Amino acid sequence: MEKLKSLLQHGLEGTASLWEPVQRTFSWVHTAARILDNEEGFDGIGVRRRMQGLLGAMTRWQQHAGELQPAVGHFLKVTRSYWPGLFHCYNVPGLPRTNNDLEHLFGAYRYHERRTTGHKVASSALVLRGTVRIVAAVATRQRTFTAADLIPADIDSWRMLRTELEVRNHSRVLQRRFRREPDAYLQNLEAMLDKLILPS
Repeated sequence: MEKLKSLLQHGLEGTASLWEPVQRTFSWVHTAARILDNEEGFDGIGVRRRMQGLLGAMTRWQQHAGELQPAVGHFLKVTRSYWPGLFHCYNVPGLPRTNNDLEHLFGAYRYHERRTTGHKVASSALVLRGTVRIVAAVATRQRTFTAADLIPADIDSWRMLRTELEVRNHSRVLQRRFRREPDAYLQNLEAMLDKLILPS
């Protein structure tokens, strides 16, 4: 036991100079978490002011972070990049503070798609028809749908959605044609352009 205590004491003494920067930066991270957790119930402006004060202190005392100075700089940079939309959730009741649930939703969809198709990457259909597929995947988890539920309530909106999907699909087809035969595709474009430019 004494040998273990001696070993620990020796380790603490050897790393003593490293502890102060760790304690300082760790307290900054905890303070940021408390501010964003907002147990006091401030609105977006109140949370923003408190966070501004913390970031100002971190900027002023960054040189005292020792070897963790680059990490503090990265934290400041990332926080500033998220700044415009960081506090909106405090003004809208029920709006989640993070997009973790959304990421979980997409992750679950990718997982089920991999299971059913065997592909490791998401299919191109997710890009083309994601507005329909993701909504359908979420909705079918909530309850079972009957044929009567699938009748469009708004025919105009349904037709508009179908048109958007067809436009995306056509764009994808053109991209595929270009990749397979770029010369023929470009010659066809030139011919179409000539028809538009030349007088009939």
